[in-house]
Amino acid sequence: MLNIGLRAHDYGQGTPTEIAAKLAPFGPACIQLALAKSFPFIKEQAGQLSPGFANHVRDVFAAQGINIAVLGCYINPIHPDPVIKEQSLQRFEEHLRFARDFGCAIVGTETGSRNADCTYHPDSQSEEAFLELVAAVKRLARTAEKYGSIVGIEGVAHHHVVHSYAKMVRMLDLVDSPNVQIIYDPVNFFPLDECAQQEQLMDQAFELFGERIVAIHCKDFVLVDGLKSGDLPSGTGLMNHQHLINLIKKRKPFIHTILESTHPENVEKIMTLLHSLAQD
Repeated sequence: MLNIGLRAHDYGQGTPTEIAAKLAPFGPACIQLALAKSFPFIKEQAGQLSPGFANHVRDVFAAQGINIAVLGCYINPIHPDPVIKEQSLQRFEEHLRFARDFGCAIVGTETGSRNADCTYHPDSQSEEAFLELVAAVKRLARTAEKYGSIVGIEGVAHHHVVHSYAKMVRMLDLVDSPNVQIIYDPVNFFPLDECAQQEQLMDQAFELFGERIVAIHCKDFVLVDGLKSGDLPSGTGLMNHQHLINLIKKRKPFIHTILESTHPENVEKIMTLLHSLAQD
């Protein structure tokens, strides 16, 4: 019932063939592939992708039994520099245009901040910032609808524009497109000071927008002075992975579940842990 994958860029840079060969020994079913992070010859700008390149990448990973689940194209949709914002939106649109040629449907991003580097800024949670995000996502949705791809939106508590479940639901309602869906990262979306209620928070997420979740990110956290801290490997903190896996088995069997913060020394242990929890 689990479909566990890895982030390709956690295993270094190289050619598609080199990266696929690095990942294959660990047996991931799928990957999240951020092209500019994995392939040094791909820059963070539009105009480089083509169906031929996409088909080549798809076929190289498929030969190792690896599906490309998500194209990571994490941009700041409300970047304070309008030139950089426009360039980022064009790059995301290019990913949407060629996603299907990669054998993939989903192109993922977070929702940004008034700070260029997406760190916390109080104005990121203003109504003005929210409506600017909605306008950007509507634009991306039109491209996704045209090419049969999916804009995957990931919410992040505290730091980003979509920092709460209510903001996520409102954004989905205002954008009003079936081609805008959710990449759910429970740890990212837990409020900093409410992690003691993590099971209720996961249940609430699945009740509020579970039908829109198309991929899941899986990692861990600890508490420091009562506040959530760390993007840690699964199984090394306080995250109730059993509860998440039970929700996946019940509500989203075989959904792409991407592990974060893994590397060659820990990945086998983590994958063994999650598969064992799935048997319970």
